[in-house]
Amino acid sequence: MHLPRLFLLTVATLVLSLTLAALLPVFADNVPETLRPPKGSQTALVVFEDLQCPQCGRVAPLLEQASRVYKIPLVQHDFPLPMHNWSFDAAVIARYFDTHSKELGNEFRLAVFEHQQEIVSPMIMRRFAEKFAADHKVSLPFAVEKDPKLIGLVNADKELGKSLNIDHTPTIWIVSSKHPDKPFVEVKDTTQLYVMIDAMK
Repeated sequence: MHLPRLFLLTVATLVLSLTLAALLPVFADNVPETLRPPKGSQTALVVFEDLQCPQCGRVAPLLEQASRVYKIPLVQHDFPLPMHNWSFDAAVIARYFDTHSKELGNEFRLAVFEHQQEIVSPMIMRRFAEKFAADHKVSLPFAVEKDPKLIGLVNADKELGKSLNIDHTPTIWIVSSKHPDKPFVEVKDTTQLYVMIDAMK
């Protein structure tokens, strides 16, 4: 009497397992490109940040350090918030420095985060960028903040963030190609960052 029931349960479990196994590649294929590691990497950190956001400033050195320690990419996206009066200009200027080298752009971002409290207006942001450019022997074009191509790059990141339903900065993910069932996880407590990276690697 119990044999058919046990048999049916076993068959149902097998069918469910096969169904889930079949769905995993489909799920993995539906993961947004943004939440996949860059080509050549199996794990990465992805952050949407606002250069005027105090919490972004506090977290930035930690993310940069984790990227170095684990030798994994740190992929930064701009998500300037409308209530901040100079963050959009800063993001556009960072994109300009990116055109010289990604390293220079990232160095500018870290410098902005470090000096956030001193930068209280778009004009002071501009002066800060001019000094940064001079210190690195790079020219900073007049009104580079109005460059439509650079503005377009920042706006594209903002739209990308909106498509992912981002509503706060920083939004941080650890992304991995090693876990097709869970290819990305949001870091909500940065004190757990290293533990979470270990789990995803």
